[in-house]
Amino acid sequence: MKNKKARIAVLVSGGGTNLQAIIDAQKSGVIKSGEITLVISNKKDAYALIRAEEAGIKTALITRQDYGKKFEKRIIDVLKDNNTDLIVLAGFMVILSREFTETFKNRIINVHPSLIPSFCGEGFFGLRVHEAVLRKGVKVTGATVHFVNEIPDGGEIIEQKAVRVYPNDTPEKLQKRVMRQAEWIILPKAVEIISERIVNNGNL
Repeated sequence: MKNKKARIAVLVSGGGTNLQAIIDAQKSGVIKSGEITLVISNKKDAYALIRAEEAGIKTALITRQDYGKKFEKRIIDVLKDNNTDLIVLAGFMVILSREFTETFKNRIINVHPSLIPSFCGEGFFGLRVHEAVLRKGVKVTGATVHFVNEIPDGGEIIEQKAVRVYPNDTPEKLQKRVMRQAEWIILPKAVEIISERIVNNGNL
């Protein structure tokens, strides 16, 4: 795969701010070893689909309502048809099965809005993470990019960045700060790190 770019698929469920961070990083040259070739959403009203279309990226809508028990299989088939090298979960609100994660072993990464192993695992997503951080009274939080396995937030850590927590924070304020100061920085960085490994080694 020398001189080629890793083919990246981004899985989304919502607004797509992390997708936008990757798109912007690709344009600015932070990501040079990979290229987003596909965005898959499991929600038809996900604004992330519009972001992808505006960037000229191919999209696919795959919902449980449409595919039922074949939901994961359909995603796997579409990813394989796309010759996907790296899968990025960017606000994808689905827990993936062992079968799925083993199919793409060491090829799936996720960004989580806390410093794993704190405030992570099943049930910790979105604003819930930041609410838990504020309840606990910790002074520092952050974000983590990690490989994905069948255990929620259980894979090997790739990048982490700390963010201060302030006394007057609300979950919404903290969420925005963690996105701006951590998620949008370390996710593109991790995408480049793993894409470069794939391009240089042909594997991980």
